[in-house]
Amino acid sequence: MKKLQVLGPGCPKCIELAKRTEAAAQALGGDFEVEKVSDLGKIMAYGVMMTPALVVDGEVKVVGQVPSVDEIKKIIS
Repeated sequence: MKKLQVLGPGCPKCIELAKRTEAAAQALGGDFEVEKVSDLGKIMAYGVMMTPALVVDGEVKVVGQVPSVDEIKKIIS
């Protein structure tokens, strides 16, 4: 199971990244766990200073942008 984490305090871009990440995971049909992380301490522990961010299995893949669903599918597959 791949663990996908969307880091952000709940801003509109963070919410959109979470929606797109969930849509990409569903479209791929794989075994994904999507988690939303809003705790600033946990976000900063990843070295992320700009949100939203996408973390795949503990590795930061996207920072400060909201990629399309197709781009997210490529990132998480």
